Amino acid sequence: MQLMWVSGPTASVRTISITSQKVLVAVCASAFVLVAFGVLLHFVGFRIAIEMSPGLARSLGGVTTEAEQQKVEAVYRERLDNLRQTLNTTVQEIRQLETLKNRFMEVATPTNLRDKYNKKDDAKGGPWVAPRFQSAPSRDLSQDFASAMDEFSQTQVAVKNLTQNWSAQLSWLHALPTGIPMGKDFRVTSGFGIRNDPFTGQLAMHEGLDFVSEVGSPIVATAAGTVTRSAWDASYGNVVEVSHIEGFTTRYAHLNKRMVEVGQKVQRGETIAQLGNTGRSTGPHLHYEVMRNDRVLNPTQMLLQTATVTSAQ
Repeated sequence: MQLMWVSGPTASVRTISITSQKVLVAVCASAFVLVAFGVLLHFVGFRIAIEMSPGLARSLGGVTTEAEQQKVEAVYRERLDNLRQTLNTTVQEIRQLETLKNRFMEVATPTNLRDKYNKKDDAKGGPWVAPRFQSAPSRDLSQDFASAMDEFSQTQVAVKNLTQNWSAQLSWLHALPTGIPMGKDFRVTSGFGIRNDPFTGQLAMHEGLDFVSEVGSPIVATAAGTVTRSAWDASYGNVVEVSHIEGFTTRYAHLNKRMVEVGQKVQRGETIAQLGNTGRSTGPHLHYEVMRNDRVLNPTQMLLQTATVTSAQ
């Protein structure tokens, strides 16, 4: 295609040839200009929108100003600090509970086992130290969150280990013969030590405690263990013996009825016999002894609730 025009004064003729190649170049150039103009307009427009109307910018392209981003991070950091403070308070409360538990174990542990209890603590590696919770505003928020999650994980592990430690210690204490062998009301009528023998009147060693109650009253195991003796004895009458951890053995004598057999497993507080008046006895009562490695102990050193001796018999 050719375009021709003639000028008036000079009557000159000008001709322009229009080819497909020239048309394609013109179209491409126009498209490039339009795209560049659109990008420029988009960039300038969003910059203006961000500064003049952040809400409009968010609705158009989901962008925020640096100030808004800092404000959002500040809110999250404040929440993170609050969580840390709450966790730190909880840790302090757990440490206080641990102190109370240790005092309870100290009081509840029989005197002759205090050293062993302390050694059990030493073997655990010492007291639990709470993790330190720190916030670093200069760090990136994602790094701060990662650090907090690591601190929380460490705390969970520490609390889990602490719970296992407490459970082991309390189970150990519960397995010792520290309970009362009577299942109902009673009186203690004769304590451990030298006394006048009720049959001969001469001084004799009384190696246990005498609990008086009604005939048939339940006699219970003072700790979990295994029955090692359930038989008749000329002096003890019907007698039951139970072995426990740490080399302890308990003996229950003058029974009216034995309710367990040798080799039977019993639990703390389980009824193993009935109170009676058998063997060398002046009246219905339970004669209770505690031994450790075949050495007789004063039962009052083991009882958590020590009974009061009301009279000698």
